[in-house]
Amino acid sequence: MMVLAACLFVISSIGSGFAFAVWDLMAWRVIGGLAIGIASVIAPAYIGEIAPARLRGALSSLQQLAITLGIFLALLSDAGLARFAGGASNELWWGLDAWRWMLLLGVVPAIVYGVLSLRIPESPQFLIRRGRKEDALAVIANVTGAADPEQRYAEISSSIEDQRRSSYRDLRGPAFGLHPILWIGIGMAAFQQLVGINAIFYYSTTLWQSVGFSQEDSFTTSVITATINVLLTLVAIFFVDRVGRKKLLLAGSAGMFLGLVAAATAFAQASGTGDNISLPEPWGAVALVGANLFVICFAATWGPVMWVVLGEVFPNKMRGVALGVATAFNWIFNFLVTLLFPILSAAVGLGFVYAGFAFFAALSFWFVKALLPEFSGMELEDKSKLERRQA
Repeated sequence: MMVLAACLFVISSIGSGFAFAVWDLMAWRVIGGLAIGIASVIAPAYIGEIAPARLRGALSSLQQLAITLGIFLALLSDAGLARFAGGASNELWWGLDAWRWMLLLGVVPAIVYGVLSLRIPESPQFLIRRGRKEDALAVIANVTGAADPEQRYAEISSSIEDQRRSSYRDLRGPAFGLHPILWIGIGMAAFQQLVGINAIFYYSTTLWQSVGFSQEDSFTTSVITATINVLLTLVAIFFVDRVGRKKLLLAGSAGMFLGLVAAATAFAQASGTGDNISLPEPWGAVALVGANLFVICFAATWGPVMWVVLGEVFPNKMRGVALGVATAFNWIFNFLVTLLFPILSAAVGLGFVYAGFAFFAALSFWFVKALLPEFSGMELEDKSKLERRQA
């Protein structure tokens, strides 16, 4: 599946780079979206199965680190190409505009992703399902570092020996027609987007310009925000297995709420209309501090830890399908928040929009506190985990 995703990334990048119409470009971007969907599901599932329990949180957090680094490097490369050409719409090399090269450059990481995918082993769970015992034992011994490979093999085999191929029937349950643990996964995926992180990143430069920052200062502020996002993800990698998923998420929800309340209060003081909006002193500084406090708390907690939870919260029987459903909801809410942010900002103002994000941050605290079990240090096949789910 990773190789398939890499091929789709390559096709999307090349097709987008040579697009001749808007509908054509959109079609190629849809193919890229399929690749992103596959990669978003496969990465946490694979890491969750291949990583030992004591390191699973940190290793699963690497997915979010890769996402933040990828966004940051893409922004830098796009800015470099645009500057070298004198503008994104200016011709760069071989008669192609700079914006086309921005899209074509995606072929490079796609090829690297595909080549590396061919060099990593299959997970023990996959190999055991295929009856490849020796290969599974080799992976358990050489990759996961299990002290007793035979015992670990027996534990995994015991958890999947009576399980048929995963299907959507496995998701059915007593909670509004679905298994309760699936609702927890969907809730985690939804709240990660409903707090507004991608609205801030997608519209960061425009946002700061809309409240009086110059174009140069807005760009600098956006770069600072992106850098904070990357650096704080490293903090999550360090603490997720030491502190625990639940404690980090609760602290993150509280911190995000405070930052968003500060930003909402500041933006509520904006004066002017249209392109002539400004924040009086000291509210510009308050908005900047509040927004970056929010990014700090998100990047150190909900950004990476949500993917850690999705990779380990589902039982083997439904993990693949359930992870796919939860990831789909994450992208759906990403789309909705991104689509509605500029519309609501124009209709009711940034103060009310950020207040809405603060509301969802507060709601996420209750959700984690009341519903999310703590899985730190447990193997995926740990029977006590299943008992805690049922409780």
